[in-house]
Amino acid sequence: MTTKDNATRISQIIQEHEAEIGSQWISQLEAMLVRGTSSSREQLRTHCQQFLSAFAVATRDGELENIEHRSWDEVRDLLTDISSSRAKSGSTPSETASFVFSLKQPLFAQLTVAFVEEPQTLAAASWAVSSLLDKFGLYTIEVFQKARDQIIVRQQQELLELSTPVVKLWDGILALPLIGTLDSARTQVVMENILQKIVDTGAVIAIIDITGVPMVDTLVAQHLMKTIAAARLMGADCIISGIRPQIAQTIVHLGVNLEDVVTKATLADAFLVALERTGASVTVARKN
Repeated sequence: MTTKDNATRISQIIQEHEAEIGSQWISQLEAMLVRGTSSSREQLRTHCQQFLSAFAVATRDGELENIEHRSWDEVRDLLTDISSSRAKSGSTPSETASFVFSLKQPLFAQLTVAFVEEPQTLAAASWAVSSLLDKFGLYTIEVFQKARDQIIVRQQQELLELSTPVVKLWDGILALPLIGTLDSARTQVVMENILQKIVDTGAVIAIIDITGVPMVDTLVAQHLMKTIAAARLMGADCIISGIRPQIAQTIVHLGVNLEDVVTKATLADAFLVALERTGASVTVARKN
């Protein structure tokens, strides 16, 4: 029997016993859903029915070794959607791959019955289906990992934006309190945020407070200078506050030139300088 004939018979068996295979498959998967809701179980049944139907149709074309063949387009698309949605819902890679691997048992059961008198054909069909499902199982893991990586990158970006808030202290005065390590990726976010805020508010002074930055090395200093230079191009001057004794010593030791940048020990001191530059002042009312 040729590979094409073998694939055709496998497809016929799946279509003829689709309801039975699907029922056994869904039962296995539902047993794995420890905390599954009614909606998740309904979605699972829908996915199983769609996949099994598409799998039977694609198998009929005889391409049992190459899952990249156009005959498997619908199957791959379904697995992509399923794997991506599971990555977003917090499933694990093994749980996602089990969606495919668990189909083996009900399929083998039907193949055993159909080829009970043809042991060689049964062996060939079982091996073909097993290899095929293994490839699709690995495919789901790859798609799952890519989707998870995209989620992680997006979350990191969101955290970076949240960790670099630009605050309006006064008319024309902004403050950017930095906490944690300042690396290249974060510097880009800092620069984008402060430049956008300068445009939105028309600010002329931006205070960069590094009180929460644990260490200042040559790279951090370079990042700060880039941010200051970019702000100046937008018409705003910068003041650096939060210069602790240890940081001052490090900057001197590194030979970083901050001569044209106003630096202050505290944010309050920097704010007073910014007020003076904008022509504003703060008057403290004393109680009698």
